[in-house]
Amino acid sequence: MTFSIQNIIPKINAVTIGYFDDFSIENISIDSRSMQNNSGTLFFALKGQNHDAHDYINQLISKGVTHFIVEYIPENITEKANFLVVTNTTKALQETAKHYRSLFDFPIIGITGSNGKTIVKEWLNFLLSPDYTIVRSPKSYNSQVGVPLSIFGINENHNLGIFEAGISIQGEMENLASIIQPTIGVFTHLGTAHDEGFESQEAKIIEKTQLYKKCDIVVLQKNELVEKHITTPTFTWSFKDKEATVFATKKELKNGISVVTITYNKDTFEVEIQQQDAFSITNALTCICVLLYLKVNPKHIQERIKNLYPVEIRLQAKKGINNCILIDDSFSSDYQSLKIALDFLEQQKLHQKKTIILSDIFQSGLPLDILYQKVTKAIQNNNIDRIIVIGETISNYLSELPNVIAFASTNDFLKQFNLQSFQNETILIKGARSFNFDEILVVLEEKNHETVLEINLDAITHNLNFYKSKVKPKTKIMVMVKAFGYGNGGFEIAKLLEHNKVDYLGVAFADEGINLRRAGITLPIMVLNPENSSFHAMIAYDLEPEIYSLTGLKAFLEVAKQKNITSYPIHIKLDTGMHRLGFEDFQINELNNLLKNNNFIHVKSIFSHLATSDDIAFSDFTQLQFNRFDVMYDKIIPQLNHKPDRHILNTSGIFNYAEKQFEMVRLGIGLYGVGNSALETKNLQNVSTLKSIISQIREVAKGESIGYSRKYMVQEKIRVATIPIGYADGIRRAWGNEKGYITINNQKAPILGNICMDMIMVNVTTINCNPGDEVIIFGESPTVVEIANATGTIPYEILTGISQRVKRVFYKN
Repeated sequence: MTFSIQNIIPKINAVTIGYFDDFSIENISIDSRSMQNNSGTLFFALKGQNHDAHDYINQLISKGVTHFIVEYIPENITEKANFLVVTNTTKALQETAKHYRSLFDFPIIGITGSNGKTIVKEWLNFLLSPDYTIVRSPKSYNSQVGVPLSIFGINENHNLGIFEAGISIQGEMENLASIIQPTIGVFTHLGTAHDEGFESQEAKIIEKTQLYKKCDIVVLQKNELVEKHITTPTFTWSFKDKEATVFATKKELKNGISVVTITYNKDTFEVEIQQQDAFSITNALTCICVLLYLKVNPKHIQERIKNLYPVEIRLQAKKGINNCILIDDSFSSDYQSLKIALDFLEQQKLHQKKTIILSDIFQSGLPLDILYQKVTKAIQNNNIDRIIVIGETISNYLSELPNVIAFASTNDFLKQFNLQSFQNETILIKGARSFNFDEILVVLEEKNHETVLEINLDAITHNLNFYKSKVKPKTKIMVMVKAFGYGNGGFEIAKLLEHNKVDYLGVAFADEGINLRRAGITLPIMVLNPENSSFHAMIAYDLEPEIYSLTGLKAFLEVAKQKNITSYPIHIKLDTGMHRLGFEDFQINELNNLLKNNNFIHVKSIFSHLATSDDIAFSDFTQLQFNRFDVMYDKIIPQLNHKPDRHILNTSGIFNYAEKQFEMVRLGIGLYGVGNSALETKNLQNVSTLKSIISQIREVAKGESIGYSRKYMVQEKIRVATIPIGYADGIRRAWGNEKGYITINNQKAPILGNICMDMIMVNVTTINCNPGDEVIIFGESPTVVEIANATGTIPYEILTGISQRVKRVFYKN
């Protein structure tokens, strides 16, 4: 399908500056950091509250990008590239997607709901792939920007589309509906997600159902609240209402499998669903209804439904053998998601050496020669050092490349390849589910015990953007990654922050900064608690010291003289009321004497630390600190030939006193999803989820006791589950003895007796669970704030206390 830029220009009301006549669009991009940007890229320079892609156009031109859609042309580049100037680049992206979608005429399934959208999309893709060549949203691309980017994945060989639509405020869905133009609607679940963006639940329903205005049919579980706002025909299912299009009856579990009887058009058949939880069964029944509407034979439905699998839709970064980093994308293999995975590889790489293990690519809708030309180009754009391909088709097309090693099957790779040759590299493992790449992950993943701390990188980005929205676009942001990133992982988070173009990183000690430098982090790094003995190493690794005392300043000047360096950046800390570290007012004269006409150092910033920014009750004291800071700063700058940046706001300061943001702010615990008030936390997303599994379940009789010192006496027979996590992993003992709980299958399981070094015991008498089931130690429930309040501490201590023996897994949705 020819995608002519000449046809786009009138759709987006663009003014043309430059030459577009013979430009052939190879890909659409909005991310200046993507390695896929090249001479065939049409780049949309989006502007947001906290970012402006126009700032990076010069960099993109140097990478070969020559065609841009912009709101304005930055200075001195008009002659360097070609521009379509529009009023709003986000709107132009959406209008371009609308035009592109209108070029195709085949069934499109549009999915919305409070949750379950991505699972239903992936299951429908699996269930319908034997009958159709499908294009679908990659990952969870369901936003005002994600939906247009998904649409651009369509080509003329597809004959079915499956796209998600997600909204968070009123007025968004009509726009997404006009882009997706669905013919079949699917409504998954009605829940509380994004309630804050709507006046009422009914208002949210009205907004979501805007997706279906031009659909031929809408598939959903029977729900009068939703159905009364759907104006098109519906295809419903129910466990209770026999008037539904499909009536379902759930039987007792059979060997751990849910058996559901389906009655449709007076015909009845049974399906076996591997999942047991109500959420999965609901999603499966919605999928079955879509298949019935599309006239898929019930026998085929029975065969396919029993093979439904738990959906893993997250890209995850894990520690591998021999100091490798593994990027786990072992559950899908299509061209759209390959490009996303390659960008994630670049973002998370710990080592310069990059390897990809890739299976045959399915469901591209492209002729194989064109598909693998695109795959080859994408891989080469990312400068992959070693390419391991598995599958007969991909081997045929890529085996001639100089750095390719080809295998017919996963089994052949595991038998023939020397796994110990993986050393100090970042490895992307991406394969179709049928290739069982999970077997490769098992042998390459570093072995840890079964407790993991999952870090949601998307949530970190969301929280960063929330605090960015509180400050002016030109205000710099320093992010604290000290204490192993508040227990979450230093390097991985630093890499994400570098990717998101923050201005500074802050660490507590020099060795933390040195480790970040060794891992390839190039951002400026300030060391908050430098020891005099570490100054030589700090200079060697380009780390900038906080100077908080005359003794420290004199010691650093001595080192600078020895090394004969000039204008080395330092940061002066003032004590305005915290009384922990910093220069006091009476020391300013002596400080000025050392700073005046001193060419060995350059004062990059002057700052202080607020003691009570989290508590508005102490606003008078906070104001006193601001006043003291202003007075002390004004005493210092006459001795300098410049005005250093000022910063005094920490996380709570950004939220409560944004008017004092000066030239820079420092973001700490808020990045990790913990605010210092309920109002602040409401705007943040949970970052860290600590998970484990059930090791064993036993019945304990009345009169027996649980754990050390017989702290819990059994009053009546109970079921007790043992979880392999304890105070050696960072779980506070004060959280035991029924004060605390964990979550199993969305139900609270109280902790019984004392918490042991490596284990806890919980009451699961009323919970349907088995050994091996996943449990949540903290995350959405319980939260770290809840645990901190109950145990008399602060969330910082809960997060930073999680042991290094707990494996960290980083993921993006």
